[in-house]
Amino acid sequence: MSTRADHLAFYIHIPYCVKRCGYCDFNTYTPAELQIQSTLDVISHDYIDLLVKEIDRASHESDARFVPSIFFGGGTPTLMAPADLGRVITAITKRFTLTSDCEITIEANPDTVTPELLTDLRSVGFNRISMGMQSAVPHVLAVLDRTHNPANVEKAVHAARDAGFQEISVDLIYGTPGESIADWVLTVDTALSLPITHISAYALIVEDGTKLAAQVKRGDVVVPDDDETADKYLLADEKFREAGMDWYELSNWSKPGSECKHNLFYWYGENWWGAGPGAHSHINGRRWWNVKHPTAYKERMLSSGDPTHESEVLTHEEREEERLLLNIRLPRGIALDSLSSDQVARLKPFLSDGHLSAEHWESGAVSLTHTGRLLADRIVRDALA
Repeated sequence: MSTRADHLAFYIHIPYCVKRCGYCDFNTYTPAELQIQSTLDVISHDYIDLLVKEIDRASHESDARFVPSIFFGGGTPTLMAPADLGRVITAITKRFTLTSDCEITIEANPDTVTPELLTDLRSVGFNRISMGMQSAVPHVLAVLDRTHNPANVEKAVHAARDAGFQEISVDLIYGTPGESIADWVLTVDTALSLPITHISAYALIVEDGTKLAAQVKRGDVVVPDDDETADKYLLADEKFREAGMDWYELSNWSKPGSECKHNLFYWYGENWWGAGPGAHSHINGRRWWNVKHPTAYKERMLSSGDPTHESEVLTHEEREEERLLLNIRLPRGIALDSLSSDQVARLKPFLSDGHLSAEHWESGAVSLTHTGRLLADRIVRDALA
């Protein structure tokens, strides 16, 4: 799939959370961390004004005409007033043309949504919602330092369906310290009992500097070994497939036609604009990222209107490496004729071991098998060696 220069996806970063989860190293901030006294309504309105300014900048710096996807992530976007979030969507529609099937997604903490809020989100243009479920087991959520009640996930998903959301996703995390196989089975089965169309499931990564990393270092909690984590992935994949959800990226499964367009824009190497503190953008091989702190972002937007921290232009070699890293994560894989003879030779042992599909290889593609997905990073490293 070649880059469509006239298409531009938007990622809108909302950098606010009521509480920081113990495993989180995302670019998010609590009111206490920011030492702010203003109400959330004031923060919401002022911050949205800045995002609108950046969208205006995007309209002048990009040649794109069409927007196929707008994704609001964070942080906790559902802490913002729907009317303010709607102003961002309106700003984009005034400067670009939304495609007829434009996907407009919002991430949500189940504890922050109500039937009224969900109805308001639908009314301002959102047509897809992603719920941060993580686990259905209280003691696992406690280790993750998540604030939501597991029962609220079911309520939130059904309320979203009642509000008119046809595309509903849940995010899961596996490999949490103290999570048994039985715990994970309960989480997967609970998720699949909901009226959802999409699931993302990620292995927990203990990031340096987080509360969880300190707990692991002290020995308060023990991270499961790699074999157990791999078993959980394979178990989930089997259950997802039985429920009619196929993988379309290593960590994402969906019902037919419900693949997240925004995810695919990233994995296909298309163009997107990230608005907000710390947001990353990519247009035609040029990447840049904004200053991370909300205060610095505000100062830049009000002074120069340019929040860029740094940028880079990818070399041909870097773009090729990125193509392999991204394409191997997709069912279609990598075209064999796009690889050198040395790269093909280095991949053949994985074919012999059953980690690459023999059927796809014969038809000209390097595509991962069920077990090969567990070795995706190693397979690409070997190909690039």
